[in-house]
Amino acid sequence: MCRWVAYRGNPVFVSDLVTSPSNSLIVQSHAAQECKSRINGDGFGLAWYGEREEPGLYRDVLPAWSDCNLRSLTSQIRSPLFMAHIRASTGSATSRQNCHPFASGKWSFMHNGQIGNFDRIRRPLEGLLNDHFYAQRAGSTDSELLFLLMLQRAGEEAGKSDMVQAMGETVATIISTCRQSGVEPLVRLTAALSDGHNIFGFRYSNDNTCPSLYLGTNGDSGVCLVSEPLDGESERWRSVPPGSVVHITSDGRINICGFEVRA
Repeated sequence: MCRWVAYRGNPVFVSDLVTSPSNSLIVQSHAAQECKSRINGDGFGLAWYGEREEPGLYRDVLPAWSDCNLRSLTSQIRSPLFMAHIRASTGSATSRQNCHPFASGKWSFMHNGQIGNFDRIRRPLEGLLNDHFYAQRAGSTDSELLFLLMLQRAGEEAGKSDMVQAMGETVATIISTCRQSGVEPLVRLTAALSDGHNIFGFRYSNDNTCPSLYLGTNGDSGVCLVSEPLDGESERWRSVPPGSVVHITSDGRINICGFEVRA
């Protein structure tokens, strides 16, 4: 399982969340507390928004704890919205193309979890992509494919509510494809999606084992979604219920509602 952080609020240095806290992503890359594997060393990535519509993207295959460039960049990049991810592969190769976050136009996306028996359903799912989105498929992960299928379903002019619905419909498609392929459906995910103004955080599983997700604050500056708390201040963090979507708006408001998957 992977670990990740998403932030929306007043501009802060990325290092404030990625490298500085007592349980930062750097620490979680070799000593995670709330996932099966304490080691998340199969690459890392960072997406951040600045003065352009499309996000900046930095990804590499090194473990996050051993990349000096990551520490240097996070101490210099100041952003009102960014996402960072450390990867523990569930089977796909360790390559830059397979590192999160993924980006397409203004959208960025990262994922923690798994699609069971992905090797059995990868081909029929990829066959659902049109030429436009198939050409964007650079890696081999279930996460990137989930992202592209969701964008395709939402359409080019998707609004905020469309993206939530598109995610639910995409997960439902994955479950139905499993059944059609004769495999037991298993979808576990926490995921973050952003258009540079809003962040959507999803927590879902179709069984009783759901990856962890917390909502908290970064002092007075803004709001965070994290795989696990970044420090020992438990009052700062609340667990997001399974089967939920969190919407952090462009003006910092937080809306939490049920995440519907009609499978």
